[in-house]
Amino acid sequence: MLDKYLLFTPGPVNVAETLRTAICKEDICHREPDFDALMGGIEQKLLSLFQIRNRKRYRAVVITGSGTAANEAILSSVVGKGAILILSNGEFGGRLHKTSCIHNKHTHLIELPWGTPFDAAQVAAYLTAHKIDVVAMVHHETCSGMLNPLAEIGALAKAAGALFVVDGVSSVGAEVIDMEACHIAFVSSSSSKAIGSYPGLSFVVGRKKHFKRLKHHAPKTTYLNLATFYAFLKHNSQTPNTPAVPLFFALDQALTDILRIGVMKRYAHIKARADLLREGMRRLNLDFLIDEADMCSILTTVRVPPSISVRDLRDRLREKSIIIYEGKGCFAGKIFQVGNIGELSEYDIRFFLAALKEVLLTLQAEAAEVVAAVTPKGASLVMLPTPDRLQAKVVS
Repeated sequence: MLDKYLLFTPGPVNVAETLRTAICKEDICHREPDFDALMGGIEQKLLSLFQIRNRKRYRAVVITGSGTAANEAILSSVVGKGAILILSNGEFGGRLHKTSCIHNKHTHLIELPWGTPFDAAQVAAYLTAHKIDVVAMVHHETCSGMLNPLAEIGALAKAAGALFVVDGVSSVGAEVIDMEACHIAFVSSSSSKAIGSYPGLSFVVGRKKHFKRLKHHAPKTTYLNLATFYAFLKHNSQTPNTPAVPLFFALDQALTDILRIGVMKRYAHIKARADLLREGMRRLNLDFLIDEADMCSILTTVRVPPSISVRDLRDRLREKSIIIYEGKGCFAGKIFQVGNIGELSEYDIRFFLAALKEVLLTLQAEAAEVVAAVTPKGASLVMLPTPDRLQAKVVS
């Protein structure tokens, strides 16, 4: 067993030593110039991360809370009395819908099975048939690993006169998100995924003109009111409530590290790690849930081989200091997920692939021994398919 867990997950992640140092910086007050400067620096670095060309048109607010907090801030603050259309093809699209229904009376939904690509024609027809003010979509659906199309949906939203808001919680920091070209009004994300910092902070980047209009909507929340966050940012470069200051130091350092490398080089590095993992798992004859062309570069979703329990696979890998994800919802027991963000080296990835091979061979051998032990002499073994795995049936 290693001296630390290797987190092959979509977040939280193994953080860099620079962040461990940054989070232990001196204590400062969030109502003093020290924090104003820290907040201002983070905002400018976030705009650089998004490679926004006309920076004067955009602002970024930081929230103490997970990515879901940023999503709820958008959904509760942007719609007002209007209508919002949620596009859902996975767990987190479903969460957007659930959250919007709490805050917005006129919430519409186009829902597809998990891992199914959106049909642009269906979305366009819906927008033609209904008066929609806001369209919301998850960029990377972590439950399947699918990357949804920003440019295509953004163009449809613009043509319908609707704002386009995006859940970028698990894609920001790993995938290109061109807010200007894709007509994105607001995008959310988190500190603890592809950006590589600690959990506990989220942020919303948006057009300044759309932030300004939020004050005309009646508040639906107190803590997560985006209009309030924008007012404090604009006038004081602060947050409305007491923030988790050490996490701000860590986020600032994570962004500094990314920008020092270069945004596009960072994306290429993450993609290269994903390619290495996928090539290694293909060599183990493992099948992926979705086409690689539809995958985000931070995560690979793998079908569990017949006769193997995903829980046993997870537990055996944990014994080797490797942490992976199990499937959720309709994918429970059928898939496992392997992330490649955070401080994972090429050596770590090759260590994982070797460990995965060893564990798979061991579990398959153990399953074969169990079948052999319970098969009566002279019986033949027939394998019958079931939805999640193959079961053995003895025929005398």
